[in-house]
Amino acid sequence: MSGTGPGTQRREGIPLGSIAGVPVILAYSWFLIAALIVAVFGPQVQDAFPRLGNGAYAVALGYAILLLLSVLAHEAAHALTARAYRWPTSKIVLTLWGGHTQFGDFRSTPGRSLLVALAGPAANFLLAAAGFGILQLLPDGGVAELVTFIFVSANVLIGVFNVLPGLPLDGGRLVESAVWKLTGSQERGTVAAGWAGRIIAVLLLAAVIVPPYLRGVAPSLSLVLLAALLCGFLWMGAGAAVSNARVRLRLPQVSAGALMEPAVSLPGGTPVSQALRLAREHPSATLVITAATGQPEALVDRGALASVPADQAELVPVSAAARPLAAGAYVPEAAAGSELVQYLAQLQGSEYAVIDRDGTVTGLLRQAAVVAAVTGKPARPGR
Repeated sequence: MSGTGPGTQRREGIPLGSIAGVPVILAYSWFLIAALIVAVFGPQVQDAFPRLGNGAYAVALGYAILLLLSVLAHEAAHALTARAYRWPTSKIVLTLWGGHTQFGDFRSTPGRSLLVALAGPAANFLLAAAGFGILQLLPDGGVAELVTFIFVSANVLIGVFNVLPGLPLDGGRLVESAVWKLTGSQERGTVAAGWAGRIIAVLLLAAVIVPPYLRGVAPSLSLVLLAALLCGFLWMGAGAAVSNARVRLRLPQVSAGALMEPAVSLPGGTPVSQALRLAREHPSATLVITAATGQPEALVDRGALASVPADQAELVPVSAAARPLAAGAYVPEAAAGSELVQYLAQLQGSEYAVIDRDGTVTGLLRQAAVVAAVTGKPARPGR
């Protein structure tokens, strides 16, 4: 499977080197699936070839490693195809459920996105074809024939499974690209492909559970558990794709000017008495204190302002009843979309003064309002 998004800095597993400059990491979770393969496949090999004894488990481990190489070939095909289009490819991670290739931020087209996605399954079909050719040369009934047959079957299964038309599977890019081409919006394509992935997850689970009951028998518990885990993984991946796409759809409508609260500015040396008059004239506005350079530097605390004794109101500066803004915590009124979100992510604090083209304070932007607009969830009271 292929994926997009910035890489994390935490250690995910064991570095295995790189392919065409793309780091390859073996996640610790892979050892769980390797142990499961050895535990399940080992006794079967032992039954088929009693003379091997405990060596049957070494054969099972060899199969796990061949499967790992098949997944690596799948992900390498994604990475190399992406490199041909000069997509920033940060890493390949081999995991419990297979693997994923992680890309940085880039612009693409429906056609290129589809080709990069389908390169992975194509690599597995080529491996299956090569394995089938080798299979014809091997003597019947041997260990080599058994392992090669399973290798061929596994690559066919990986290829077919990944071309199913729903995210997070590679075939989901087919749905995404088609809707993207029709609507001009990759995000709408991703939402459609994510829902297709959810449908596939439900259908796969039903395919394991329903047929046995129709025949009047109970389905295999181990098979149901494995299917439930796999379908749960697909459901979560599809849900994450839908959620991320909806966030991207909302981003263009997220702007400082639209989300700001009213605010008026005043110099830090202004007496409390004048600030009180300004507060009465603008009851719903935040009072923003500006430095001598005109830059916003603090917010007036109305409670602290009202607590200043009346006989001191002409003498005490309004800055005495204020809390400071974080350094550089002001944004242009026109700032919007991902540019706004990325900029705010670099700032400390959760409140930002909004300024117009002339540098005049026009409002106050709260982090909670931006988060609510991006996620589509209402801001919590008091935030």
